[in-house]
Amino acid sequence: QVQLVESGGGLVQTGGSLRLSCAASGITFSGVVAGWYRQAPGKQRELVVMFSASDYIHYADSVRGRFAISRDNAKNTMSLQMNSLKSEDTAVYYCKVMRGPREYWGQGTQVTVSS
Repeated sequence: QVQLVESGGGLVQTGGSLRLSCAASGITFSGVVAGWYRQAPGKQRELVVMFSASDYIHYADSVRGRFAISRDNAKNTMSLQMNSLKSEDTAVYYCKVMRGPREYWGQGTQVTVSS
């Protein structure tokens, strides 16, 4: 059974930083498509960043240069370092893993950036 659990969300001021983590069980982050998405109130869920099975990394334009994705295969975790946070980064952040035709989502973690 695949389970993804996000952590690290919270309240931060504009310009601050947060680090999100996604812990996986039943699946690894190696050799799969995985990444972070977010959904702000009243908006559709959108891609933040993802890496492909061949480790190509794609960032959304809105976060490029401020956010960084990483993974720790030994701990089976994927992280998202978020710097220079803006109010528009406020959203619920989800990690997602795709293995073949199936996709798995975490429950999400709230990030709130206050001005």
